[in-house]
Amino acid sequence: MSTAQSPQPDNATGPPGTVGTPEHPDGRAPAPPGRDTPPRTPDGTGADGPDRHPEPTPWPRRLLVGLVVGLLAWGVAALLGPEDGAARQLGAAALCAVAAVVVQHLVLVPDRAAEERARRAESLLAETADSVRGGLLRYDELRHGLNRHTEDMKQLVETRLVPPARPAEPEPPSPAVVRIDSVSDLATNFAEVLAPGLPILSTFVRLEMQRVIGHMTDLTTLTAECPGENHDWMLTLTRAAEKSISATSTSVDRQFWNSEPASRYLHAQKEAIEHGVPVRRLFLLESARELDDRLLRLCEEQEVLHIEVRVAVLPELPPHLLRGTTNDFIVYDEAVSFEIDQDLRDVNIRTRLIARQDHVHDRMKRFRELWEAGMSLRELEVRVDDEEDGTWMVDRG
Repeated sequence: MSTAQSPQPDNATGPPGTVGTPEHPDGRAPAPPGRDTPPRTPDGTGADGPDRHPEPTPWPRRLLVGLVVGLLAWGVAALLGPEDGAARQLGAAALCAVAAVVVQHLVLVPDRAAEERARRAESLLAETADSVRGGLLRYDELRHGLNRHTEDMKQLVETRLVPPARPAEPEPPSPAVVRIDSVSDLATNFAEVLAPGLPILSTFVRLEMQRVIGHMTDLTTLTAECPGENHDWMLTLTRAAEKSISATSTSVDRQFWNSEPASRYLHAQKEAIEHGVPVRRLFLLESARELDDRLLRLCEEQEVLHIEVRVAVLPELPPHLLRGTTNDFIVYDEAVSFEIDQDLRDVNIRTRLIARQDHVHDRMKRFRELWEAGMSLRELEVRVDDEEDGTWMVDRG
């Protein structure tokens, strides 16, 4: 009969004090899964996550250091003072050991607190960096969004407000047809943009724009005219003048100087003079009978406004000056002539603007000749006094 013992199973646990196997030095076999230990994943981690190793407490090491220091102190005390009793030597060793432990505790605690503060600071800095990074990313997204919105608005404005270029026509129509069509289209476009809510006002805007644009289109030929007196043209040209204003005034205008438009006209000329534009006015009289105090007061009133004034009696002019025109005209900047035509009843029937160079040159030549032949205000005062006294001999027929 064999006395050899039968092999034991791998997971058998030996009696206390037996030596473990090489796989299990502590002599204990691993517990089967599902009994006392939680199952482990293939990567070596537990079911609840990776294994956590708790940080070892420093007290065993501190006590060990204290024990070593105490033994060293006991040995030194025994060597230096053998006559002292064992109690005193043990007391000194105990005090040294306690002191060593306390010193370690006092030194390590601040270090650990500093480490904790450092870790918190690093964590805070990391969070701040993440916040700043996220803010910069959001700012870039917002900036790109605003840029895209700006480009879209610019494209919208250019598409809606800027009309597309019209293709060139091979054979343009006649100038008259182009002018009429363009005026009508332009007036209609302005009326659509500026149209008020009421239909009658919309129609009014369209008609007014058509009238104004029609006059402006006529000026491309350096000539424009309208029926009756156009005080608006006269006022606008006065405000637009930059060099000079040279005007004549016939007997037909005598009632005009007492009207409301005349007040606005004189005010506009005063502003032009204040801006350095000289204004000259020549009164043309049909007869010496018009030399009276009323004319004198009119001339003095305009001279107060710094308007240069002269008076010419047409029948008393030299013969070569009587062959020219005697209707009202005003030359602005020696470039545009504003003229008013009268009928046989001395009624103003038409206003014209003429900017042709030859015509304006003739008007300025005529004005200078009549101006040189006219009387100044001082001469007019003497003449009016003589007329009242009957000492001036003139053909009054």
